[in-house]
Amino acid sequence: MSGSPVKRQRMESALDQLKQFTTVVADTGDFNGCFVASLWSCCEHCHCDPLGIAAGHCFPSLVTAASGHSDKHLREKAIDEYKPQDATTNPSLILAAAQMPAYQELVEEAIAYGKKLGGPQEEQIKNAIDKLFVLFGAEILKKIPGRVSTEVDARLSFDKDAMVARARRLIELYKEAGVGKDRILIKLSSTWEGIQAGKELEEQHGIHCNMTLLFSFAQAVACAEAGVTLISPFVGRILDWHVANTDKKSYEPQEDPGVKSVTKIYNYYKKFGYKTIVMGASFRNTGEIKALAGCDFLTISPKLLGELLKDNSKLAPALSVKAAQTSDSEKIHLDEKAFRWLHNEDQMAVEKLSDGIRKFAADAIKLERMLTERMFSAENGK
Repeated sequence: MSGSPVKRQRMESALDQLKQFTTVVADTGDFNGCFVASLWSCCEHCHCDPLGIAAGHCFPSLVTAASGHSDKHLREKAIDEYKPQDATTNPSLILAAAQMPAYQELVEEAIAYGKKLGGPQEEQIKNAIDKLFVLFGAEILKKIPGRVSTEVDARLSFDKDAMVARARRLIELYKEAGVGKDRILIKLSSTWEGIQAGKELEEQHGIHCNMTLLFSFAQAVACAEAGVTLISPFVGRILDWHVANTDKKSYEPQEDPGVKSVTKIYNYYKKFGYKTIVMGASFRNTGEIKALAGCDFLTISPKLLGELLKDNSKLAPALSVKAAQTSDSEKIHLDEKAFRWLHNEDQMAVEKLSDGIRKFAADAIKLERMLTERMFSAENGK
């Protein structure tokens, strides 16, 4: 029986097939030579250890699921085995990590930096936070070959000039740390002001941008016209809103509102020759992933990666540049007034964008309070 053709033939997993037409933030990793987990989606949605994420994409949880253990040895083993290409941070992750004993040296270094520059307390705190973001990013970059995304304060989401200034400041801090801007993506909220900030950063300063909190077609069109490097439309969050706010509670993958949104964006970009990368994110099930096979980038959580590895069903590309040429997309141009109107017509997008900004802003405030207490409590007599 050992010579049976069935025995000799290796069944290709859905993941193997997916890699043939979609970049899953790839590198030479452990999954048969050319795959590692993306960091993007998990970092957007959970509060795991950022440096653990940087080195292993929530592999503490992956190890737990696989073996029932999550101790340091197994975590480090997972980190060694699965070397991701890119990573991202956000205020929520930095807040969580800054409270962990393992990263107190970074926190102390950031505090010392803020105090060294001096000025009013508010200015010292801002400088310390910027330094902390860069310190975490620089540490992550020691573990990965690709780029790290560092987010501009969400409270600046409606101030273009402030976002540009903050982004340039972050890039300067990275430069001081020996990290070139080619290894950094600046994350900006996809407000009109954020998109215009991205345009200025790309065109005038050569700073690459990752536009986040993107939920509407209007946002995607404006990002394409701005020429930003990458957009991250959230498939799962769009689905979540529809499940919570409509009578329909389940969808076939092709009818999933998040899948339809990314498909529309992809077809539009490819039909009209835009270079901005479409990176589908925030998946709730493998059906959504399969329905977007062929998209530029897809970001997949460890749980869903495991399911795809075990899935031997046939997978064909659902999206392609060729098919996009025959789509019914019509090119549009959006000035500020047209953008605001079209985006405002999408209730889901309006609610999810504002909710995302509020949540990141709230965590930024918590981080400020934590650093304020650490930096000034002694001199305030506490």
